[in-house]
Amino acid sequence: MDPYMSALELAAAIKAKQVSPLEAVDFYLERTDALNDKLNAVTWRRDDDVRAEAKAAGETLAGSGDPTQLGTFFGVPMAIKDLTFVEGWPMSFGSKALLDNVTAFDATFIRDLRDAGFLFHARTNTPEFGVVCVTENDAWGATGNPWDTTRTPGGSSGGSGSALAAGLAPIAHASDGGGSIRIPASCCGLVGLKPSRGRVSDGPLVSDVMQGGAVNGCLSHTIADTAAVLDLISGDDPTAWYNAPTPERPFSQEVGAPPGRLRIAYQTTAPTGAPVDPACVDAVERTAAVLSDLGHDVFEGGPPWPSQDEVREHISGLFITVWNTSMAYWGVQDWSKVEPLSAAMREAAMNTNSLDYVQAVVGMQIFTRHLVEAWGRDFDVYLTPTIAIEPPKIGALYEDVKDPTDPLMRSADMAAFTPLFNVTGQPAISLPLHWSERGLPIGIQLVGKPWGEAELIRLSSQLEQAMPWRDRRPPIG
Repeated sequence: MDPYMSALELAAAIKAKQVSPLEAVDFYLERTDALNDKLNAVTWRRDDDVRAEAKAAGETLAGSGDPTQLGTFFGVPMAIKDLTFVEGWPMSFGSKALLDNVTAFDATFIRDLRDAGFLFHARTNTPEFGVVCVTENDAWGATGNPWDTTRTPGGSSGGSGSALAAGLAPIAHASDGGGSIRIPASCCGLVGLKPSRGRVSDGPLVSDVMQGGAVNGCLSHTIADTAAVLDLISGDDPTAWYNAPTPERPFSQEVGAPPGRLRIAYQTTAPTGAPVDPACVDAVERTAAVLSDLGHDVFEGGPPWPSQDEVREHISGLFITVWNTSMAYWGVQDWSKVEPLSAAMREAAMNTNSLDYVQAVVGMQIFTRHLVEAWGRDFDVYLTPTIAIEPPKIGALYEDVKDPTDPLMRSADMAAFTPLFNVTGQPAISLPLHWSERGLPIGIQLVGKPWGEAELIRLSSQLEQAMPWRDRRPPIG
């Protein structure tokens, strides 16, 4: 087996009986045995249980008269981030305070993935409570990047990014509250789509602590895999307060479909004024040139950002006010066991009165209305770097910390292009189109109009053909 085959390719091989579900599971478990000590991407495994499930899947396949009628990803292993409810699994949220926590139910989208035939085989690492954009914590340690194990795979879905990039799984679950799908995609050379607000059910619990800005999705090797997973986990949730509009057709049908001639605005300066590495600037400019060659109207520009000072001090401040309140969600009983940053965020949230919180939410809504008016009027798609720097060294965000919130502020500079679109709720995707002189992946971000995943998938598929990335493999193996 090729450790870098896509999930759909593996599903097709299983249904054609070229490889059995048990062989697939054993292959990725053995890869994990061989490589995880170098990466620390996987924090928990269920070898016996997943092998039993794979054996049962093989028996189902043998008795099936028409394997094409089985689930889209029948028999395909999938890694799940340690911020997600899976029945009977431990879920630590990357925290020493919750090492004994066990989940009693499946999240709605996990049930959807299970129904599609995925076999869940491992938990992947995440920073404590997913609050920074590197994957380092006191509970499990730091996760390395397969392209250079001294560097971060990003966060907060860095364990999933590292595992997928190293071939420990053919696809991995990820979630995004401020860039946590797109940042690891950029750092690890993967595809990462953040769906729109309301596209993916957050049930069965009410967990909308980020005003719908935190969403679930996946990291993958291909646009086709990403679209197929989005088809599975999107859909109307009658118990939710709001849903994204139903798409005109399945997202999988957008793969390879012509995107038409789009107006694409690009910027290489961060709205917050954070410095941007020349390698990230070059990635955007080269992508803009290719998009122009493909027939799109490409120009330097973007949405009507407020001044950098206003974005940094006002808009980012509103986001962090709401972000701090995520500490209410995790169910920690003993706060003395959490890391200093989490403790500081909790203290800040406890010192925020209800009026300040509501004003922060209202401010984010006003900002959203102001910003998204540009989409469709001035341009169709917005192109930026995904992150502002190359993947930094492990520990870089925690060097010379003078205040517990320093790592969060440094995350904000690294992730200068991503959180604002969690605020607006727009879909955004990171594509692995470039590598730096050091051989490190450099992602570019495409932001679509509200509920515009279909257009992003069509455009991303066009770039996948024009600037293919599947032949690039990390040196770890």
